[in-house]
Amino acid sequence: MIFNVILRPDPVDDGFNVSCPALPGCHSQGDTEEEAIENIKDAIIGCLDVLNKRARIHDEAEKIVEVALG
Repeated sequence: MIFNVILRPDPVDDGFNVSCPALPGCHSQGDTEEEAIENIKDAIIGCLDVLNKRARIHDEAEKIVEVALG
């Protein structure tokens, strides 16, 4: 899977803030651009894990099916 992220310089801490618009609330930071990008990868994985854990079956006719992308 490929996600677009927004990388912003942080003028206060001299690092970088990064967020993933496809996953509201998914943010991270790093001292360098490279560190911030690596950190957002971990944050994205964490956000997706939480979203998957929230999947619930509400009706016995429903079922959860895994779908792999890319």
